[in-house]
Parts: sequence; structure tokens; C-alpha cells
Amino acid sequence: MASARPRAAWMTGILASAATATLLTSAPAHAVAGEPVADGEYAFTAKLDIDGRRSCSATFVQQDWLITAASCFAEDPAKDFKVAPGAPKWQTTATIGRTDLGREEGGAVVDVVELVPREDRDLVMARLAKPVTGVKPVDGVSAIPARKGDSLWAAGYGRTKDEWVPDRLHAARFTVDAVDATTLRLTGESPDAAVCQGDTGGPLFERVSTFRVLTGVHSTSGQAGCFGTDESEKRRTASETRVDDIAAWIKAVAARTVLPRVNWKDAVQVVPGHFVSTNDNERSDLFVVFADGSASLFEGSGQADPKLPFWKEHKLAAAGSYWKDAEAVTSIGVGSNSTDGVAVRWKSGKLSTFEAVNEFGFAREKTLAYRDSWKSARSIAAGSHTDGNRRDDLVVLWADGSTSMYPGTSNDGISKEIQLTRADKSREGAQIASARFTGQKANDLVVRLKNGKTDLFPGFDARGFRDGVALRGEGSAWKYAQPLVAGSFGGGKQEDLLARWADGNLSYYADVDASGTHQEIQLVG
Repeated sequence: MASARPRAAWMTGILASAATATLLTSAPAHAVAGEPVADGEYAFTAKLDIDGRRSCSATFVQQDWLITAASCFAEDPAKDFKVAPGAPKWQTTATIGRTDLGREEGGAVVDVVELVPREDRDLVMARLAKPVTGVKPVDGVSAIPARKGDSLWAAGYGRTKDEWVPDRLHAARFTVDAVDATTLRLTGESPDAAVCQGDTGGPLFERVSTFRVLTGVHSTSGQAGCFGTDESEKRRTASETRVDDIAAWIKAVAARTVLPRVNWKDAVQVVPGHFVSTNDNERSDLFVVFADGSASLFEGSGQADPKLPFWKEHKLAAAGSYWKDAEAVTSIGVGSNSTDGVAVRWKSGKLSTFEAVNEFGFAREKTLAYRDSWKSARSIAAGSHTDGNRRDDLVVLWADGSTSMYPGTSNDGISKEIQLTRADKSREGAQIASARFTGQKANDLVVRLKNGKTDLFPGFDARGFRDGVALRGEGSAWKYAQPLVAGSFGGGKQEDLLARWADGNLSYYADVDASGTHQEIQLVG
């Protein structure tokens, strides 16, 4: 552990730098890294100005959270990296999304208002005063332990070999020499690669295709080759604080703020499913369309705490987008992907599917039907309701209360309609949701009537409504559930029912089964 190192090692290895006017240089920037960082590259790397006395780097992990080194905020980092939770002692400003700090356009400059330290290592989560929406956070936090010999990338705003306070982000590749309980030991892969003062807290990450996955943050180094370092210093190694073994802790901290900052009263389509390609847990993600046409994807956290089901918001569409015309949406497995897509009934009467909805957007839309009759599709739900189909079946509740099923719906088209029931005034204005609540071969169907009466139909199939189990009676508060959707949010054995209430609150009922609903978990409100 870094805290167990001798005082001398800390004195020669602390990377936080004081940036004063007398130390500025007009010399051209030549990055210590083996290759320059292009504009916009690694924009998740942030620059911290700590009351003008220290300069550090950080990683933007979520709209209002950074992760960095606790030693940046410590009273005397040469002695200890411990910091108290809460507001930072010194005013701290983060510049996010600017590869070139000399340019004022783009990105954001935001104050840090709260620190959440990790007690066992040189690490702290830093909450921003307001969410930053114009910059893409790092793609994920590694849940795969780093190994000796791994080749990883390091980035930061620290000194270069010939500039004291550079304005440009720099990066280099390093090899993992050793893995300890809380730290990694690195060596640069090129003669110029070094971690220097001011790089403290910056990201160590793996590049996998288009993904950038965080593995650690910079803590200490020998600093050979850094501007101002004694020429007798030959150590080019660096010590990194590991995050690859505490991804759950990072997500739990970030999850505290992701739902409360949203105006859920404006959420008109709330769609659980398994969408995010980097989400390797069994919890549902949540695709949400808002009244103004904007759309977001909330990534499942996999947390043990049932009140923290989501930890990150991915903005997928801006206000005014075509999603303002989506009048019924459900998750559906329509392609060859292991993740879900969505089926959408549009205001125009078009029914279409997107084979993929993930953190990068929407892929491969396919029109399945386009006729006026589809304007009457009040609610749609997808699931396995017929034997032998590898693809989901689409169940439709029409405006007149009749129901239909389209078995094996895929991006290749929609199958022949099976009419399940005829018009029924009691189901006019109702809503349906499909999930495996009771563990049967076929999915169950939940039907919520506009008067609040809500029933569960176990093993719902082409025979229609039978053997219903009452979850709520007529006149219940569930008449205010707008909408009521099914997914896995708390990690229990059965699926859960999530309600976005008319007043903008958000909650879910854990482990729904044939015996009824169980504990309500309040998320917002």
C-alpha cells in the first residue's frame, strides 16, 4: 500500500504540483508521452486546480462525478493521503473535456463540492457542483483484474520533459510490472514515457476497440525525464492506485446522484432491458424518452443496495428529436446481439424495431408495419409467450381493450397476428408489461387498468387471459403509475415492477410473484 512507504519515497514521488505565475513557461509543449493527444482524444481526462496551490488530473466517470487521487487534497501528502469526506478544504475547480486548455470553447469548468474518499488507498470520488452533459465520460471501470505484462495507457496534464505547466493533455503507454493489493507498478514503454508532477489522479486505462476502460489512477512516480527533475534521477517507474478491484464501490458512489437529478415527471416512455454493451451484471438498464423528445439510457449498477439500481446516464438524443413521436415502446430481442433492442409504435402508425439501443445510440431500424390501425396500439410488451420461438413475441393491447399477439417478431418482419381477446371496455386505457415473475416457461403478463386494478397472468400465452392473480384492486394508488414496467432492479430471484408516478416520484416493487407484490423501494421522491 502507498501509505506504508517510507517518508523519503513520498517526498520524491508526490506528483501534485504548485502552479504559480513565476513557473509558467512559453516554451512549446512536447509531451512526455510517446505520441501526442489529438483534439478531443481522451476528453474524459480532467484538470484540477486546487486553490491555485496544486494542480492534479482526474477522470470524468459520470455526469457529476470525477475520480482522482486523495493525495491531491491531503494536508501534507508527503505524510499521508487521508482526507475527510465532505466539502474539500480548498476551493477546487475542474476543467473537463478540453484536450487543449488554452482554448475556452467546449467542455466545462465546474467546482468540486464533495469528496468521498476510499479509506484503503490513495483514491477519492469528487462530486461536481452541477452535471456536465457535453462531454462523454470514460466508457467504464474495469472489473477484470490487471495482470503483470498488461499494456495500458496513462494520461494527464502534468509536466512534460521541457514544460513546467503545459496546456495540453499528454499520454503514453506503460507496462504493468507488478500487481499488489491496492497498487500497480508500471514502466514506460518508450524512452519519453513518464508520469510527472500534475499528473496525479489522472487515468490509467485500457483501450479495447472504441472503448476506454479505467484500470487505475496515478499516485506516485520516480519522475525521471520530467521537467525540473534532478538529472541523477533514473527511476522511470510509476505507482498507480488500482480501481479494477473496486468497480462496485465506484458505481455505488456515483449512483447516489444519477436518478434524483432527473425530472421524472417528464418521462413518458420508461423501458427496462439489457442494453449497455459493457454492463456485465444481470440488472436491467433503463431506456427513457422524455416529453421534449430527448432520450437517455441509465446503466444498471449491479449494486447490493436495492436503492441504487443505476449508476450512469448516457444521453442518446437531444430535445426535439424524433423520439417525441414515440407513443409506445418496449424492449425486445430482435437481432443476433446478446443485448436488447426496442419495438416502437410511432404517432404516424408506423411500428418499427431498433436491433440495438446502447450507450452509442440506436442501430438498424426496421419498419415492421405502417398503417392507420397501428395508431390504436395502446400498449405493447415483448417476451417469450409461445413455445419454440427463439425470438420474443409481441403482445399488443389495443385502444378498444382487445389484445393480439405476433409470435417471433424480429428485425426481418412481423408475423401473422393471433387475436387473443375481443374488445373489452374494462381494458380500455390499460397498460401491459411482460416478465418472468413466476418462473414458468412462458413470460407472465401484468395488466394495469386505468382505475388502478392490476392483475398478474402467469404463463400468458396464445390462450389469452386466465388464472389471473390480483396484485391491486380497483381504486388503488396504482392508477397513478404512468407507466408501470417490469425489469430486474434489485437483484432478487423474481422480476420487479417499476412505477413512474404521476407526481414524478419513482419506485419499484421487489420480487413480484403469484403471491403478490412485496417491498416497495423508493428511488426518487
